[in-house]
Amino acid sequence: MSEANLESELAELRKTVRQLKDRQDILDVIVRESRGRDRHDTELTASCYWPEGADEHGAVPLPATVYPELANKGHAQAFVMNQHNLANHSCEIDGDIAYCETYVVGTMLSHDGLTCTVAAGRYMDQLERRGDEWRILWRRSTVETAMQGDASWLQSPPVKGFLKGTRDREDLSYHRPYVVGGAGARW
Repeated sequence: MSEANLESELAELRKTVRQLKDRQDILDVIVRESRGRDRHDTELTASCYWPEGADEHGAVPLPATVYPELANKGHAQAFVMNQHNLANHSCEIDGDIAYCETYVVGTMLSHDGLTCTVAAGRYMDQLERRGDEWRILWRRSTVETAMQGDASWLQSPPVKGFLKGTRDREDLSYHRPYVVGGAGARW
């Protein structure tokens, strides 16, 4: 292989690796943002947005500087637990700007633990890379389907003793190392 061909192949490989790294970094931001909201970790959620950004979850876009706290407050008032499950993800990268669409299915448990709401929608995110860091600048959220159902199964004998998540840094996911049979909230 000639030196020119080798240089060309190396340049193409660098470009591919950069694109793969960018895509993974972008997806990591979107996943981290959902984890922050599920754990009500305001600091983690805020780390996913540029300070001048905004999140449109509902009728009124909220500045990124207040969104994490207000989102947690809204979830806490309406539900005892919530979980965001991310699915299909597409990402178009144009230099230091990325446009993403990520499908999300959220589950929300009522305060009495008897009803669960399942809602599906999408996040349309515009992210920016500044230096080596990607963060969300603008997020628009849709709700496209929803249903409510009986969640009393969570109080039944087959679930008794199962671990359950908490909305704080006492959640199992923050504990290192993971210890089988260790401490944790249980049903």
